[in-house]
Amino acid sequence: MLKLWILFPLALLFGCQDIKTPQKPDNLIPQDKMVNILEQAYLTNAARGVENKAIVEKGIYLDSLIYHKNGIDSLQFAKSNAYYASNLNQYSEIFRELERRLDLAQKELDSVLYSDKPQNEPVKATNDSIL
Repeated sequence: MLKLWILFPLALLFGCQDIKTPQKPDNLIPQDKMVNILEQAYLTNAARGVENKAIVEKGIYLDSLIYHKNGIDSLQFAKSNAYYASNLNQYSEIFRELERRLDLAQKELDSVLYSDKPQNEPVKATNDSIL
């Protein structure tokens, strides 16, 4: 039993020494564009929660739409995301901006939904930013 108490900390010490951070990809997505992509991803994930059956029945792949709209592919996104995630300060900055944008969008939506307009006045539809 004593051997395990000695062996376990040694295994942890030597097992965690070879942590490699991702190299900066040649086609790194710029930070502001990364915020845009993540914002679209959060909104499409919310859409899946509301109308997932309709989305699936129509054969719509929301992730593919995001990639196409932004001129990227899933591998470029994955590599860029891994690179940014390896730098906690930069990744935190991205998510602070993302949170600010989502909060602003929520406030704008709330102002439309809960305004003092008469109930019979229709709300004008706007173009979806993802399509």
